[in-house]
Amino acid sequence: MSFVCDVTGAKPSFGNAVSFSHRRTRRRWNPNVQRRRFRLADGTTVRLDVSTTGLKVIDRDGIDAVMARLRARGAVR
Repeated sequence: MSFVCDVTGAKPSFGNAVSFSHRRTRRRWNPNVQRRRFRLADGTTVRLDVSTTGLKVIDRDGIDAVMARLRARGAVR
């Protein structure tokens, strides 16, 4: 499973891990992406890779509105 949210488009961000002696090594911060199934109003189910922020968007707007936006931008059929 990739670390990309289907709803918000959140991807891993990159930066430096700084030790006590200030040596810098590259690291990455992955978003909290989970695979969830959602039931639409017409009875079909959709499985999405969603970050926790994306779950809050779905709770706020509803899964049908979010799926309409995803289909409009061509992300999900």
